[in-house]
Amino acid sequence: MRYLLKVFQFHPLNQNQPIEIDVQDIDHLGLIAGIVDEIGIVEIIDRLLGTHPLEEVSAGHVVKALILNCLGFLTAPLYLFSQFFVGKATEHLIGPGVKPEHLNDSRIGRVLDQLYKKGLTPVFVEIALAAVKRFGVSIKQAHLDSSSMCVQGEYLNAQPETTSTEMAPEEQSSEHQDSDKAETEENAEPVPIEITHGYSRDYRPDLKQFTLALITSGDGDVPLYLRVGNGNDTDQAVFTEVIAEFQQQWKAAQPEVYVADAALGARREPGSIRACSEISSA
Repeated sequence: MRYLLKVFQFHPLNQNQPIEIDVQDIDHLGLIAGIVDEIGIVEIIDRLLGTHPLEEVSAGHVVKALILNCLGFLTAPLYLFSQFFVGKATEHLIGPGVKPEHLNDSRIGRVLDQLYKKGLTPVFVEIALAAVKRFGVSIKQAHLDSSSMCVQGEYLNAQPETTSTEMAPEEQSSEHQDSDKAETEENAEPVPIEITHGYSRDYRPDLKQFTLALITSGDGDVPLYLRVGNGNDTDQAVFTEVIAEFQQQWKAAQPEVYVADAALGARREPGSIRACSEISSA
């Protein structure tokens, strides 16, 4: 039933009146919901963030709703989020008792705050581990690369920018990265990323940005590790750190081979990465 395009609910009123039929859309969201359930994402989120007996919808179900909305190929402000599920079989897709009005911007905002405090990368790794185990994904070979996401707006920072938009990645300073790392280790509270100018993969050096570093499996390109970074992070400065952090957090068999570009070997220090084979291409 989960993979049907529509859900038909029959409501017999009485013997003298016709049956009332309620038709609700599922479309491709039924497939996505089924994969979310097979991985156990709702249960993982609820375990990591906790639940409350008085809440109408758990954090795990909110995250599931966010995934369905993201892959619904629609964009809308957060305060209109609940409208996405109007006319859809919300209980069938997300969980019993979940109504569109429960998925309001206030509830979503609280869950996003919880995820930020918990740390997005550890949560991502937990889900990736579950997916690898559930679907038997081989991680003997892992691929690492990064990208940048430009944004509109000023995004004023407490510290002045130290990076020029005209500088190439290998020329940019990484002093802010060391200070951010030291501050993170000193304080238990998470440190926000710095949205600033940097080397733009979007060819928009006029816009500020943030960066994403992603490790995927060679088997099926399944995402294994995600790190969101400052706008002027460079591959040479962070690739070694990303692999070391992944090796520390990945509680399963480690990859035997890492595939990345030449930036991986640019600033590698002895002993910074556990013993493994390495493929580096220019």
